[in-house]
Amino acid sequence: MNKPKFSVLALMLTAALTSCNSSAATTQTTVSTTTPGPSVTTAADAQTTKVVDAAKAFLASLSATQKTAISFAWTDVAQRARWSNFPTGIFQRAGVKWGNLSAAQRMALTTLLSTVLSTDGLKMVQQQMAADDVLKAQGGGGNLQFGSDEYYVSFLGSPSTTTAWTLQFGGHHLAINATVDGSNITLAPSLTGGQPIYTTVNGQTITVVEDVPQEVKDAHTLLDSLNAAQQAKAMISTQRIDLVLGPGQDGKTLQAEGLPGSAMTAAQKSAFLTLVKERMNALNDDDLAPKLADIEKNLDQTYFAWYGPTTAGGNFYYRGTGPTVLIEYSPQSMGNDPANHIHSMYRDPTNDYGAAWTK
Repeated sequence: MNKPKFSVLALMLTAALTSCNSSAATTQTTVSTTTPGPSVTTAADAQTTKVVDAAKAFLASLSATQKTAISFAWTDVAQRARWSNFPTGIFQRAGVKWGNLSAAQRMALTTLLSTVLSTDGLKMVQQQMAADDVLKAQGGGGNLQFGSDEYYVSFLGSPSTTTAWTLQFGGHHLAINATVDGSNITLAPSLTGGQPIYTTVNGQTITVVEDVPQEVKDAHTLLDSLNAAQQAKAMISTQRIDLVLGPGQDGKTLQAEGLPGSAMTAAQKSAFLTLVKERMNALNDDDLAPKLADIEKNLDQTYFAWYGPTTAGGNFYYRGTGPTVLIEYSPQSMGNDPANHIHSMYRDPTNDYGAAWTK
């Protein structure tokens, strides 16, 4: 069956980006005066200056009430950890939600996200929001609230080239934690994935969140390149598992398991790096490059682990664990088809929330 072009979802995204329930309502009315972050460790470069300018432009578009609701002290540890894979109704986020932004404010926020993220990263965020609109159209249950209107934005500290700050954006299945410190930006930790990955429109199957199938393909490419002895080392279990270091697991570490890069051929190492890059390429190219260089430098000490079946499809869990990277891919049973409901994590064990820069 031929897949239709992405025009159906493009229309959904256009509607999500232009419609607005209210331009003045906010989700929170009491937030203490913002405490700035620590002084930066490096001078801002052109990329981070662009990010700061876009953040200030977005804040300038907000009402006084919205600015209060969106702003949190750098030291607010509760807000820093206030992100989840759950939808509104199970988990309550704070800040200002997409549904309470005007069209102009949404455009300013999208511009900000486009400076922090890569083109693929922004598309991934928009497609995840579109996927939640699909869930909303299918009907939720009880107090659960689905849809792009339920994605929240907030700041820890104030956007600045001289002090550190964090942009948070997320909702169901999505949490972007972008910490900016001088010339540096990290997305660690970030939650991605989505549901549904695929949907049916007019009897035809279309891909809603396009980066997930590519990651599944890349994971199988690496696994299939391994010989029997290597697969035996990489395979931890025939049963997939849930995220180990997902939401609520800040500050924890994992013992590396599986097949180390040191036991891979040059071609297999290349396939491993391709898989890691597929997950991390949400970040803009300027800030992504040094992170990938660190991972490649430490690839011999980076491990690939697999839980679940090895047959084609996305019904498996995998993990990459290295000195400066942890990535997890975890299908979920809710929704009947695990490959259509994905939770994924990216962390940097040395630098979640920019800890290495701001300590």
